[in-house]
Formats: sequence, C-alpha cells, structure tokens
Amino acid sequence: MKFGIIRERKSPPDRRVVLSPEACQKVVAHQSKAEIIVEPSPIRVFSDEEYKAKGFVVASKMEECDVLLGVKEVPIKSLIPNKKYFFFSHTIKEQPYNKKLLRAVLEKNIELYDHEVITNQKEQRLVAFGRYAGIVGAYNGLRTYGLKYDLYQLPKAENLANQQELIQELKKIKLPNIKIILTGRGRVGNGAKEMLDAMNIRKVNVTPYLEETFDEPVYCQIDASDYNKRKDGVRGNKADFFANPEEYKSNFFRFTQVSDFFIAGHFYGQGAPYLFTREDAKQEDFKIKVVADVSCDIDGPVATTIRPSTIADPIYGYDPKTESETDFKNESAIAVMAVDNLPCEIPQDASEGFGQAFVKNVIPAFFNGDKDGVLERARMTQNGKLTPRYQYLSDYVGS
Repeated sequence: MKFGIIRERKSPPDRRVVLSPEACQKVVAHQSKAEIIVEPSPIRVFSDEEYKAKGFVVASKMEECDVLLGVKEVPIKSLIPNKKYFFFSHTIKEQPYNKKLLRAVLEKNIELYDHEVITNQKEQRLVAFGRYAGIVGAYNGLRTYGLKYDLYQLPKAENLANQQELIQELKKIKLPNIKIILTGRGRVGNGAKEMLDAMNIRKVNVTPYLEETFDEPVYCQIDASDYNKRKDGVRGNKADFFANPEEYKSNFFRFTQVSDFFIAGHFYGQGAPYLFTREDAKQEDFKIKVVADVSCDIDGPVATTIRPSTIADPIYGYDPKTESETDFKNESAIAVMAVDNLPCEIPQDASEGFGQAFVKNVIPAFFNGDKDGVLERARMTQNGKLTPRYQYLSDYVGS
C-alpha cells in the first residue's frame, strides 16, 4: 500500500500536513507493507529535507500512490482520477461552494474519505484539529481584548512557533478583573481552557460566576445544558438537547449580562437555538465587548459573527445598533475575532497532534481489513457514486 502526502494547493496557503516525518516513520515501522512518497512543497511546515532525512522519497509521483493524504480541499484541476483521497471536503453539510468539487470527485471515479467523518462505532470523531483551534482562538481572543482597550500588545500567533510560545506571551500580560465565559467542553472548548489555565486564571462555577464579583479575572466553562433550557419547563439534559434541539430555547442571556469576554467553542447543531440574537445584543444590559468565535458559524448562534475574519486581518467591530461592521475600537463596538482556519497558525503542533491520531486510528484499517469500519464510515464516494451512508447528498450534487 503506497501512501502519498500531497502538496496543499488551496489559497490562502495552509502549512499543515496529515503526517509529519516522525509520523511517517511510525507508519512504516508498524506496517511492513506501507510505503510513503512525499510530494514536494515550498510551504509545508516540515521541509522536504526533513522528510528526506528520515529516509522518505520526496518526488512528484502522486500518480504512483494508492492513497493520497491532504488537509484542505484539493482544487478540481489537481485531482488525480481513480485514486483514494483523504481531505476535508466541506461537503457533508451541503456547502454550496464545494458542490462542483464533489461532482468532480464522482466524475473522476475518486474514492473520497473526509477527515470530518472518520469516526468510531459510537460515531465519535477520531481525528480533528479542534483542540488547536481552541488553543489559538483563546490566544487571539486575549490579544483582541488587549487591542480593544489598549492594555497590552501580543504578537500574532502565526509569528510564534507553537503552543508553548503562545503561553509564554500570555504569561507576560496582566488582565483586569474581567469575567470570561467559555462555551463547549469538546476539543475546541478544552483547547481554549488549556490556555486560560496556563495563565492561572481562576475557574468558577456557574452560580458564583453569575452572582458574585471578584478581585481577579475569572472564567466559567459551560456546556449545552447550562445555556439552553426546555421550552416546557421540564428539566433537560445534554443528551436530550442533542436529540431534540427544537424543544429548547437559549438560556445564555444571563451570562451576557455579567461577562466581558466570550470564547465560543461550542458545537452548533441543526435546529438548535441561537445563543444570542441581534436583538439581544442591543439590550442595555448586554455586557460582552469582545467575542472570540472559534466555532465561527456565520449569521448563526453568535449574532455578532457576521463574516469570517482572516489570519492577516483577524478582528472586526460589530455595531449592535446598526447590526453592521464598524471599527472594533469604537466604544460602542463589540470586537469580533472569527478566523475560520485557526489551526493554521500553529501548523507544527496541529500537524503532529493530527498525525498521531491518524496513525493510531486510520492507518491500521488499511491493513486489518477495516475490522472496525473506520474506512467504511468515512468513505463518501466509490465507483463514481455516493456510498449509501451519504446518499442524502444526491440532490445537492445533482442540482
């Protein structure tokens, strides 16, 4: 079985890779029938020379490989027919901007495996960059807070090497006695939590966070059952919420009345209530002035996120009264950081973490007959057709 590590060609450039040189070594050490060829790349976080030093062929020979491994969408013109591909296709939610890509995959008889749907038998994701989005999102949010109020200046995350350098910079700053609300307890939320904990910011539970004042900065990490409640008044729980999101309404506004800074690290599912609306943001007792929207659902559950921002220009202002963009330093503006490709800012850490999970959970499936169904669940297309699991995309790809 010959694996190819493809060059990332999507713009803006992405320096991440599925397998680092060390991860490649682990693959061939554990799987005697595995070979790896690395396509040359001028932007990859690990240089061509680093792969060569570990004994791997670096050459433009992807057509010789059976399985091609990438991170972001492959441009249509670069797709090689009749191959197995792994990348984030951004099609499983019927995203209109990638409809042509999925059509091309089918036309070229490509077997597509989407990283986003690589799951175990309990449908839990096995490989993801979410933790790194949370890490960088929290850092960028804290950087935004300093810029909004001219309190301190942090370097951009993309100019630092890894998480440890981000933490070192955060330890140099002193925050005022603010309250930080963090949504989500998954990979993203817990990645953000790592950064707040590294700064030794005190974590408090919901009741004291809502009711008490503190002489130091504090944060509160909440989950779906904390910011949603059943419409009928019956006590709900997280499992019920995910099963019946339409039965719930937001209970988040109480946090907006006491919070200065919001880190959005939650998962937003179809049919779930918005956390706060544009009308909510107009209220006089809406206190949040900085939002780091790591989840970045546009015109969605976080009303201030009206567009994604970029690594080059990560912050914009939201004027609650006009519901439009403005200078984030304006006194009335809510500063919004909504970069939608945050892990790109620490590509080495992100690639190493992703690769460890891929080597552990995915590579063995090619050599054990896919005994746990990992490949079968992630396979979106085969023999020029959508697989049964993804037949729901038929209208999307055919329209």
